[in-house]
Amino acid sequence: MSNDPLLQPYKLKHLTLRNRIIVTSHEPAYPEDGMPKERYRAYTVERAKGGVALTMTAGSAAVSKDSPPVFNNLLVYKDEIVPWIRQMTDAVHEEGAAIMIQLTHLGRRTRWDKGDWLPVVAPSHHREASHRAFPKKIEDWDIERIIKDFADAAERMKAGGMDGVELEAYGHLIDQFNSPLTNELDGPYGGSLENRMRFCLDVFKAIRERVGDDFILGVRYTADERLPGGTDKEVGVEISKRLRDSGLIDYLNVIRGHIDTDPGLTDVIPIQGMANSPHLDFAGEIRAATNFPTFHAAKIPDVATARHAIAAGKVDMVGMTRAHMTDPHIIRKIMEKREDDIRPCVGANYCLDRIYQGGAAYCIHNAATGRELTMPHRISKADVRKKVVIVGAGPAGLEAARVAGERGHDVTVFEAASNPGGQVRLTAQSERRREMISIIDWRMAQCEKLGVKFEFNTWAEAETIEAENADVVIIATGGLPHTDVLSRGNELVVSSWDIISGDVKPGTNVLVFDDAGDHAGLQAAEFIAKSGAKVEIMTPDRSFAPEVMAMNLVPYMRSLQKLDTTFTVTYRLESVEKRGNQLVATVGSDYGGVSKEQVFDQIVVNHGTIPLDEIYFELKPRSSNLGAVSYDQLLEGHPQAVNRNNEGKFQLYRIGDAVSARNTHAAIYDALRLVKDI
Repeated sequence: MSNDPLLQPYKLKHLTLRNRIIVTSHEPAYPEDGMPKERYRAYTVERAKGGVALTMTAGSAAVSKDSPPVFNNLLVYKDEIVPWIRQMTDAVHEEGAAIMIQLTHLGRRTRWDKGDWLPVVAPSHHREASHRAFPKKIEDWDIERIIKDFADAAERMKAGGMDGVELEAYGHLIDQFNSPLTNELDGPYGGSLENRMRFCLDVFKAIRERVGDDFILGVRYTADERLPGGTDKEVGVEISKRLRDSGLIDYLNVIRGHIDTDPGLTDVIPIQGMANSPHLDFAGEIRAATNFPTFHAAKIPDVATARHAIAAGKVDMVGMTRAHMTDPHIIRKIMEKREDDIRPCVGANYCLDRIYQGGAAYCIHNAATGRELTMPHRISKADVRKKVVIVGAGPAGLEAARVAGERGHDVTVFEAASNPGGQVRLTAQSERRREMISIIDWRMAQCEKLGVKFEFNTWAEAETIEAENADVVIIATGGLPHTDVLSRGNELVVSSWDIISGDVKPGTNVLVFDDAGDHAGLQAAEFIAKSGAKVEIMTPDRSFAPEVMAMNLVPYMRSLQKLDTTFTVTYRLESVEKRGNQLVATVGSDYGGVSKEQVFDQIVVNHGTIPLDEIYFELKPRSSNLGAVSYDQLLEGHPQAVNRNNEGKFQLYRIGDAVSARNTHAAIYDALRLVKDI
């Protein structure tokens, strides 16, 4: 038996959990028609295969028709979900893990124009800022039917083989009852704390009557809203004790904060550049005050912190949810004494930001997550060993090298720079994004173990590549800043890369024209503003930095607003000319009818990258496939068999930004999807 605190079993009522790590409830937005079909099941089962004790699904499965999902949630108010749930729970149990599901009524945290266009309900008319719906003030008959909906849903989940259900309270309808900020009801469900908590306890009573005692019930709730006039820590401790004393539930899942705004949500679930485990000590205080089983998750990305959380008695079960999106096999690697092989979560929050923007959750540097049906988490050996040459050691090139190495191939990487990383190394120069470098460091460590050879400070010429006698050549050279976007004056501007790298010093009155909407524009703006300069960020879009997305935008805004940055949307920089020591910008609009001049001493253009592809086109006529890719073979997971040149000596491919400007995830996905079949 291991002495590792994380590997100790835990008895939760009648349920024995095999270790102390859980995946807390989250919705990756993989359902089809509101059902957890094959893709959802494969994603969930992968974490069970990796050894986690308890995987909790559905970051809020909807119990009522007037709780329509604002991203692709499970619909547990439908009877047809039961067999789909049963298939998933049976598969998870076969892997030795327990499985639970989170149920909710969103209350005001949704929109009336989703689903069946039913009125949004809440215990007041106060709108939630994030979802903007003005709710109907809930009536007695609404309360009765919603309580019944919770009980019906829980009964369905037990029939589907779940080990238990967790109610999502914080930010959702239950918490809207609990909080004095959002509960303006009179009578039995409003006023005193006892009355405000009555809805939550009535829901649990109804569920317990349906499911009996041999079914785990828990609640994820806030014990401190951190809002003036809201539930504070003192009241939160009292809520915690009342939940314990109700005799209706089996554990508390504690969070701190509020999620009605993007900044609030980001403080609850911090991203890169923010402190790790910011609420762990608070969860420990709740556990100490209640002496009751306590779970917690909030940016606990590393094994050392998780181990401390258990060893120090802060919590009974520690959640590593985003970490398991990055590496579903954390527990297996701990047990195999391979912690160094755990793929690190870098807190980029690409997963959550995508679902809040209406997409499916993907990990920024594990392209197999959410694609378990087509992409492997563990790479198999190839039948035939090949010589693979890769040009470029950015994220695309390093992923190609790692996967080719795992396949057992002889791999050589040429890189013009003295260090690996490409654009990731550049972006990681910012304190806010320094965690991104782990994407590179992990791959370099894996490549070293696999025997991949690197040639740094080497500008690969076509003759250099051909001399390697490779079977496969992969061009992953990335791109260079594209600033040639103006009708005149392109030579007078600098790129966001110039600023971030320190190659160009900031001016004193600076325009950042951001036509890409990614991190580079905001990073450059922040760097310039921190130097004391006056900064205006201009974009032709109707909102700025759309590629950065909501939660990642929060730290930038907190910094840039304090630095008195000006944000201008729907205007386009058209041209620049020099007058004396000043730069005169002509500014127009895609909407028409506007032309004005503004004066700056420095203009920064952020317009993505243009592929650095000369070596690819030089090698193309010498390759057997002439650079062509069969998309059918690529998407079906078959080896590439294109032959367009019988004289060609090698297959040639290019990936990542060497093809077109995209992002880190796209670059890594390009590499994995191609190289796994070489």
